[in-house]
Amino acid sequence: MLCLLLSIFLFESCKKTEPAIETSYADIVTEGQMDAELTAPPLVPKPVYGRKAMKLKVNMEIKEQEGTMTDGVKYTYWTFGGSVPGSFIRTRVGDEVEFHLKNHPDNKLPHNIDLHAVTGPGGGASSSLVAPGHEKTFNFKVINPGLYVYHCATAPVGMHIANGMYGLILVEPEGGLPPVDKEYYVMQGDFYTQGEYGAKGLQAFDMNKAVKETPDYVVFNGKVGSLTNGGELTAKVGETVRLFVGNGGPNLVSSFHVIGEIFDSVHVEGGSTINKNVQTTLIPAGGAAIVDFKVETPGTFILVDHSIFRAFNKGALGMLKVEGKENTSVYSGTIQEGIYLPEGGTIQKMPGSTAAKTPTPKRTVEEKIKIGKAIFSTTCFACHQSEGQGIPNAFPPLAKSDYLNADSKRAINTILHGLSGEVTVNGKKYNSVMPSQNLSDDEIANVLTYIYNSWGNNKTEVTPEMIKALR
Repeated sequence: MLCLLLSIFLFESCKKTEPAIETSYADIVTEGQMDAELTAPPLVPKPVYGRKAMKLKVNMEIKEQEGTMTDGVKYTYWTFGGSVPGSFIRTRVGDEVEFHLKNHPDNKLPHNIDLHAVTGPGGGASSSLVAPGHEKTFNFKVINPGLYVYHCATAPVGMHIANGMYGLILVEPEGGLPPVDKEYYVMQGDFYTQGEYGAKGLQAFDMNKAVKETPDYVVFNGKVGSLTNGGELTAKVGETVRLFVGNGGPNLVSSFHVIGEIFDSVHVEGGSTINKNVQTTLIPAGGAAIVDFKVETPGTFILVDHSIFRAFNKGALGMLKVEGKENTSVYSGTIQEGIYLPEGGTIQKMPGSTAAKTPTPKRTVEEKIKIGKAIFSTTCFACHQSEGQGIPNAFPPLAKSDYLNADSKRAINTILHGLSGEVTVNGKKYNSVMPSQNLSDDEIANVLTYIYNSWGNNKTEVTPEMIKALR
């Protein structure tokens, strides 16, 4: 009996293991046809749910157009569909895509498109080079589920991408992705301008900075503040949120993070591998990720590239506003406030300089406001936001601020000497630290005059002499 069992074991162990048969989506026969729904960010087309594979017609127009990078800063974007990133394309495995790429007759340059979802030469780039006023059509079948980047691949490739020519194409699996309550489209890009961050006027692309990989702007959806000041993403407590996140580059890797949230699941690099309970996910240039999470508590959640100076100093910052009932079992908020000064009560100080001794010219209120706005956009914007609304539970508002309007000397001293500890602004308590700012008397006078003459404040004019008296 023992010999018989041993013989059976040896026979079974020697049998050749047959590999699992994978579905060949290239062999799927399409049924019917339709025009693809295309959307500008942060919106996405409707899910495919359980529809059959079909012929999908995509009409996309290339536009070279001037837009706003941030307040007072213009840039000539090259776009797919008139937005940066370009129109979101949603397909399912087995779809046959008939792609019509049109180059607007007012454009100056030829362009093409390389879709990472395409299996074929150049991802379609070799079949799609199109001159201004012309149209190219090519077909491809999507055979790999995932979230993929597309971009222009016309030489110099880096320049075309750096000017905004990138977007996302989603290939859903059979049966579609699991349903969620909200879906949004967010894509990071780095921009290289001849002027430094905040320099006013129409800014040209700077090839030297691009080659050195030193961007002036790192932003979501094509500009500073695209997902703030009325452009925030929204959800309600208890809802599930899915973000389709891409990185157009052309150079930087993104460390994507939502402050105050944990990703329940992440489709790593937009593919089939799923990680659970992720805090920050790396998205390479030319890559993407799908992140899903449930919002458990109300508040404003901040989207950032966690290479954190990019968020607060170069623009890679957005907001998700969640409304609904407090859930104190998940997050209580502050329950006690005390004093703790292990290193004394001194405020942080910025490095000193002789800037305060620089002679200050006489300026009109209008001149101060104009100059002050430029200073605000480069020094104060990240914390207090472009409309002075601040960031809830973190940085107090400057708009209609009773704290500022009650005492201009207090405002001056805050900039000169910093501020820490609890303050109450417009009836709400804030407890954070603002370091002293290394600004000249003239610069402080200008930025405070701008603030006081904006957003419903009391129109105080601050002078350099007022700063000097308190310095």
